[in-house]
Amino acid sequence: MKKVLFVIHDLHLGGAEKVLVNLVNHMDRSKFDVTVLALFGGGVNEPFLNPDIRLIVGHKRPFPGNSHVMKLFSPERLFRYYIKGRYDAIVSYLEGPSARIVSGCPRDGTKLVSWVHIEQHTMKNAARSFRSAEEARKCYCRFNRTICVSRTVAEDFDSIFHLQRPVEVLYNTVESDVIRENAQEPLGEIDGKKEEIKLIGVGKVVPNKGFDRLARIHKRLREEDGLPVHTYILGEGFQRKGLEAWAAENGLSDTFTFLGYQTNPYKYVAACDLFVCASHAEGFSTAATEALIVGTPVVTTEVSGMREMLGENEYGVITENSEEALYQGVKEMLTAPERLSHYKEKARERGRRFSTGQTVRAVEEMLTKLFLEKSSDVSEEKTTQ
Repeated sequence: MKKVLFVIHDLHLGGAEKVLVNLVNHMDRSKFDVTVLALFGGGVNEPFLNPDIRLIVGHKRPFPGNSHVMKLFSPERLFRYYIKGRYDAIVSYLEGPSARIVSGCPRDGTKLVSWVHIEQHTMKNAARSFRSAEEARKCYCRFNRTICVSRTVAEDFDSIFHLQRPVEVLYNTVESDVIRENAQEPLGEIDGKKEEIKLIGVGKVVPNKGFDRLARIHKRLREEDGLPVHTYILGEGFQRKGLEAWAAENGLSDTFTFLGYQTNPYKYVAACDLFVCASHAEGFSTAATEALIVGTPVVTTEVSGMREMLGENEYGVITENSEEALYQGVKEMLTAPERLSHYKEKARERGRRFSTGQTVRAVEEMLTKLFLEKSSDVSEEKTTQ
């Protein structure tokens, strides 16, 4: 049995955090002894780890400026502080601090995997959690494997770091059967009026998710187009209070509703007429994947992974990544009932292709091949002490 450690910043709200829990819960225990290290504890996803998954917490809670404090220490020192014992493989399950820490592993035969979830576009962004661009390059060169969640994320990462080995793509693990089952739970909170058209957005309520532009789109649909839309936002984040205040100022509090964090988001998504992704950037959207699985049509901005998920508008509608284009895409969907019905069927069709077992097996096969390889020619460059 191989010992595998997954390292992540925390298990709080977020797609990557949820996907990691899905993945480790379904890995074959006869082959893999799995441990998760959360640098910071208290995450809402922690209780969903199976009892046989070992959870280690570096700090009980995040502290202000933690990423800056970490940069005061070398990757080697951070590794010794956070990671005890020996593992056959250590996986950094997010870019940034966890990658920097894992790269400090001594050359003891442990296989290292870096898992990248988002497009970073520039070296400045990619090196934000490192002391410098040079250190970021050295750290990422230390990994035996680089895994990305979509082709566009892989192309973006490769364009920045130019690693002398392939960057692989493995798609996120979702619990498709559990999602479909939970989507059937009774729901009373958003029944509303029968004539209402229900839209839903899911994710952390932070600027990157674009909920502010979804709010403005909601206003235009109601006031300019006379559409009886009711938009629900499923998630928490620091931007929520400001958006709630904006909705109140514009007389939209009754139709632009925050549902907060929900342990079963699927029943809410299934109850809505349209899922809208207004994000400025994504990796491979877990929320959009889940919408397809429950059969809710998707309209999204063009962000990483959406063309792999939806094709050329075959299984959902992809617009340019602008507020105006997204508004037009949502409006066209809502003013053509046959179009909405068509994409509901296409969502169900596409949703059937997301298999928990298939994505987990792909990860297990990647790790198994990695264990069979001799020591790879990763960079011998040392980071600054």
